[in-house]
Amino acid sequence: MYVSCERVFNPSLNNKPVIVLSNNDGCAVARSNEAKILNIKMGVPLFQIREVVQTHNVIVLSSNYELYAEMSRRFHKILASYVTDEDVEKYSIDECFVDFSAYEKNFDLEKVAQDMRLKIWKWLGLPVCVGIGRSKTESKIANHIAKKNQSFNGVCDLVNMDPCNKEYFFAQIDVSEVWGVGRKHAKKLQSMEINTVLDLACSEPREMQRRFSIVMARTINELQGISCLEIEDTPPSKKQIIKSCSFGAKVTELIDLQEAIAMHAQEACKRLRDDESLCGCLIVFVQSSPFDENVPFYNKSITGSFSQPTDCALDFVKAATKMVSHIFKEGIKYKKCGVILTGLEPKVGHTYDLLTDFEAIEKKEQLMKALDNVHNKFGKKKLGISTCYVPGRNWSMSRDKLSRNPFLWDELLTINN
Repeated sequence: MYVSCERVFNPSLNNKPVIVLSNNDGCAVARSNEAKILNIKMGVPLFQIREVVQTHNVIVLSSNYELYAEMSRRFHKILASYVTDEDVEKYSIDECFVDFSAYEKNFDLEKVAQDMRLKIWKWLGLPVCVGIGRSKTESKIANHIAKKNQSFNGVCDLVNMDPCNKEYFFAQIDVSEVWGVGRKHAKKLQSMEINTVLDLACSEPREMQRRFSIVMARTINELQGISCLEIEDTPPSKKQIIKSCSFGAKVTELIDLQEAIAMHAQEACKRLRDDESLCGCLIVFVQSSPFDENVPFYNKSITGSFSQPTDCALDFVKAATKMVSHIFKEGIKYKKCGVILTGLEPKVGHTYDLLTDFEAIEKKEQLMKALDNVHNKFGKKKLGISTCYVPGRNWSMSRDKLSRNPFLWDELLTINN
């Protein structure tokens, strides 16, 4: 999706090899089809493919997360307009499950799928493929087939496909492509001469459950068209929230570490509020580069708890900056730091004790609402706690090849000032 988003606002990238890099412009995390043809692998470090990039004029871009997030929001909104909220599951930034079982007798699902593709293309400029199946796993395989075979015109319907044709396509797909199988299970399956999707679909669920787990048995049933996984319209509650990032340049001063930790704490807390949860425990960690062979690897963490579970960024920033000072060590060149929020619980179900200062909690909630409103309207970097989002910090994440984001106020065109 990353490359597709970039091409929407920069058509000159069309039909050219393009890669999008990870944090600090480290590794390739997205590749255009033209880049894949050049054998640029997913996750390969940029320094290892410098020669290929220069020889074939590969266009290299930094990850524009804000742009991708907004395009993803609009993408999911279009899909959700076809059914009720209970029938939609946002699986990832560029994938979504839509349950049409209640409507399939009234509509031609292949026509509906083509309408989805056309609407997303017209409204967003994003090319998408749709897979139709009787289960989640089958629909994922259908989507894979639609992507790999242009004859399907972006939509593969396994529900109404001739069984012989279905077996043919299943026999062409490696078993490692099955949703949830993974490399580890794929190797074991291949040692059992189960090499393709067809081989796995023809396996005996009970026998495979004995050799693997109930999950593998469900996967086989799903490939056979028996739905075992329901649509999750409400994402399961998170057990923890992690926010971390490698530095653009190595950090040696405590003040720089505290600034970075404060930013991570504030952003993790925003995720907490978005989930309508409270946090009772905070972990702060710092580490040097594990790839520096000249000095020992330094990796320390510290855990602290709040007297009362909270979702206030002020509490997190204050605690995190104090905690990081306890694990800071002079002479270390730090490469990464972050925070982990644990002890999470739903805000609605929390019971406060008799000594709780409800007036103070109410003031904090009003302050956080004001902060969130500013971030939602003007972007998160317009207002921060302490020194969060102050530009020009040497530890800030490197994004030297960042494209423009037309969804930001600062990027809007101006006429006559």
